[in-house]
Amino acid sequence: MRKVILASAIVVNGFAATAQINWPSITNVTKPWTRWWWEGSAVNKADLTLNLQQYQQAGLGGVELTPIYGVEGYEKQFIDFLSPQWMQLFSYTLNESKRLGLGVDLANGTGWPFGGPWVKEDDASKSIFYKTYKLNGGEQLNEAVEYKQEGFIRTANNKPATFDHVLKPVWTNKNLQALALDQIQYPGKLPLQTLIAYSDQNESIDLTAKVDANGKLNWTAPTGNWTLYALFQGLHGKMVERAAPGGEGYAIDHFSLQAATNYFKKFDASFKGYDISYLRSFFNDSYEVDDARGQSNWTPTFFAEFKKRKGYDLKTQLPALFGKDTPEKNSRVIYDYRSVIDELLLEHFTMTWKKWAGTKGKMLRNQSHGSPANTLDLYSVVDIPETEGTDILRFKFATSAANVSGKQLVSSESATWLNEHFLSSWGDVKKAIDLYFLGGVNHIFYHGTEYSPKEAKWPGWLFYAAVHFQPTNPQWNHFHALNSYITRTQSFLQKGKPDNDVLVYYPIVDRYAEPGNVLLQHFDGMEKNFVNTDFEHVSKWMVEKGYSFDFFSERQLQKFTNSGKNIVSSGNAYRTILLPANKLITENAMQQLLKLAQQGATILVYKNLPNDVPGFHQLDARRKTFQQLIGQLKFTTSNNVQQATVGNGKFVVSDDMEALLQVAKARKESYAEKGLSVLRRKNAEGTMWLINNRTDKPFEEWIELHTNAASIALFDAMHNKKGLAKWRKNSSSGAVEILLQLQSYEAIIVQSYATKKTGEAFPYKESIAQPQEIKGEWTINFLDGGPTIPAAIKTTILKSWTELGGDDVKNFSGTAKYSISFAKPEANATSWLLDLGTVDETAEVILNGKKIATVIGPVFQCVIPASVMQTNNKLEIVVANLMANRIIYMDKNNLPWKIFYNTNMPARKAENAKKGIFTAAAWSPLSSGLLGPVTITPLK
Repeated sequence: MRKVILASAIVVNGFAATAQINWPSITNVTKPWTRWWWEGSAVNKADLTLNLQQYQQAGLGGVELTPIYGVEGYEKQFIDFLSPQWMQLFSYTLNESKRLGLGVDLANGTGWPFGGPWVKEDDASKSIFYKTYKLNGGEQLNEAVEYKQEGFIRTANNKPATFDHVLKPVWTNKNLQALALDQIQYPGKLPLQTLIAYSDQNESIDLTAKVDANGKLNWTAPTGNWTLYALFQGLHGKMVERAAPGGEGYAIDHFSLQAATNYFKKFDASFKGYDISYLRSFFNDSYEVDDARGQSNWTPTFFAEFKKRKGYDLKTQLPALFGKDTPEKNSRVIYDYRSVIDELLLEHFTMTWKKWAGTKGKMLRNQSHGSPANTLDLYSVVDIPETEGTDILRFKFATSAANVSGKQLVSSESATWLNEHFLSSWGDVKKAIDLYFLGGVNHIFYHGTEYSPKEAKWPGWLFYAAVHFQPTNPQWNHFHALNSYITRTQSFLQKGKPDNDVLVYYPIVDRYAEPGNVLLQHFDGMEKNFVNTDFEHVSKWMVEKGYSFDFFSERQLQKFTNSGKNIVSSGNAYRTILLPANKLITENAMQQLLKLAQQGATILVYKNLPNDVPGFHQLDARRKTFQQLIGQLKFTTSNNVQQATVGNGKFVVSDDMEALLQVAKARKESYAEKGLSVLRRKNAEGTMWLINNRTDKPFEEWIELHTNAASIALFDAMHNKKGLAKWRKNSSSGAVEILLQLQSYEAIIVQSYATKKTGEAFPYKESIAQPQEIKGEWTINFLDGGPTIPAAIKTTILKSWTELGGDDVKNFSGTAKYSISFAKPEANATSWLLDLGTVDETAEVILNGKKIATVIGPVFQCVIPASVMQTNNKLEIVVANLMANRIIYMDKNNLPWKIFYNTNMPARKAENAKKGIFTAAAWSPLSSGLLGPVTITPLK
């Protein structure tokens, strides 16, 4: 660690001030929560209490209860979802959680998506199919108007199923848990919805009533050439994935008001007579209907809903709907179809769910991504938008919706698949969590933790996602360190408001108007629909350059107001709006943009203004309105930037993003170009920055902040350290600069204050001598784990414990204590930096009987106070490895642990699968333990 040398041309601020700095208060919401799976709902009171106590002691703040498929051998303990027995145990869980101070959310179904045995065919998801027939004038159709659907069954358990053994209707099957149906379409004829004839002279005739019960069309074609479009409605057949006992059944029709209304009646009946007042929120684990064959793209009332919303009869435009008309008409009709689907999903499902939850006094958490609708609008309806994945731009759809609609919490399904099973450390999880934080998430949910009874043999009951947040994981005893880090960080992130400058228009209109091979598109971040678009380009560029922004929808735009030159949404102020080279925009949106500009807003346009409106109905009138609006903009050009003054504001057009953002005075966190990532928020005390060094190298530099602070403090959430920062005003520019020291993947919270603060200086690390390696004989005592506890080992060379013995150490997963004695180095230090070098995977440091720290990586360092150091010292390091080595042993010896219904335990990577199920039998033992070198460095 190099010494810090301050330049002579600056003035470093002292620490004299008037008020203390403190961490924000901690609640169960600032702590991380976990998705809590009840396999088979085979739970009992004693083990519920045991599980909840373990979670509370590890530092979790709450659980989200989601029942899923069962465990083999426990069938007699399965409990049907929402049955009286289930409700009694749910009530017990609420009471125990309240006693322990844990929050509780509940999924509004088992597995995902919403559905169950009470969802009958009328309310199940639907698909539309079509056939065409050709006739010339004077001809009659000689074939029946019919659509024969071939039977199709897909299971989740790699076991074939046939219609000889699957009853119809599907809910009459008594063995649905064992069948593990993922999708089913029964063979047979589908009912005709409509038959429309189209002539080569643009005539259309509705022939539906002329088709008899046998499919015979009683009609002779008039003069001309005719194409007949026959539409047939069928069940999409999507079943609830990973369904629990009592939850197996069809997924609901998300576009049907009747289906949603009927669905929640089941909960009304089941909740009656039970006190669920302690429950915080209901949850929906994403749309995920169309990860199946075909699409759920219809609802029985669609034609009527379309005409009501779009003003024309879709039956007159079926060739365009299916891409058989002119390219322009195809584009406009498919836009109208998709925008109606958008409205139905928003109103009939999401708003209906929200209204129902309100009758229970509960909030909603929702994963809107993956829907065939504008996810920003869907997220805006619920109380806590939830995201998932590993892409910061994907996260920003949930966090943007929260920021723009004024919501305080944004959650994430966190660390779902970081690596293959049993290969993720808490350090790996921290890296993933930090990315969520940088994306604006402030309410972490692990994915996840399995209810597991005390009697279950190791590794206990597991879920098939690859990171296992289980008490049987050897790292569990060090889990509190990760949870404490998240808790302290979220205590800041849940305060105040976002402090983003740019509102970026979400150009979903362009995508709705883009014909394709299927009727619907599904939206999940930039994936598929926006890859390599200007929208993706400008979004990535702003992240990389350190500009802060949120996405917004056209519905949200209509609620924006002005405050001087700022645009305000739900109390949050932004400096500008950016149109990302979108080709289409509605006339209403364009009118609102002009209104905002007239009142002082700056509207930035990347490359070109939109050139048209979408949709088919009343196109000439709407296009005329749009052109009149655009015609108000009179541009002048200077230095590759075009500007048009509009009232008190302006429109600015350029293909230079830097130039655009400079015009709008958007703030650039310049240190982002040095490899640092940043999130900025504002609170009652000033501005907060979360800064993360997401590189493999340490960082130590002065960085510039956009602030006029009286004091600046640093908060180290991992090590629970805080103090006043070293900061200065640059003598030439006058900018405020602070000194940052960050190890690889380390994060720091920077808080500015409008008033002077007192307190200790932040404990920067400044070495006064070179690191000294701690050498000698190490004793390794294996503490907890298995399959057996190896005998103690003595070694002078630190390397993986799998290389220090026979099969007992190679097979071992658990914890081991490394002990060594060393003399205090010669140095006049106020503290000492202990660096453990390489650790596989987490460690607790104890010096002279005093616990110093728990370190989880990726850098394994801690500071030892001088008061703890003695002339002769005993250092103990308790190391936990991964679950993997014991799993390797079990798979090599064919010991049963993959004992789950449904998908059981699929591998993330094909090379780790045998007959569709994960196996580690071909793996070699993974590196485990303390590898060092262990060094100690005196600090100033």
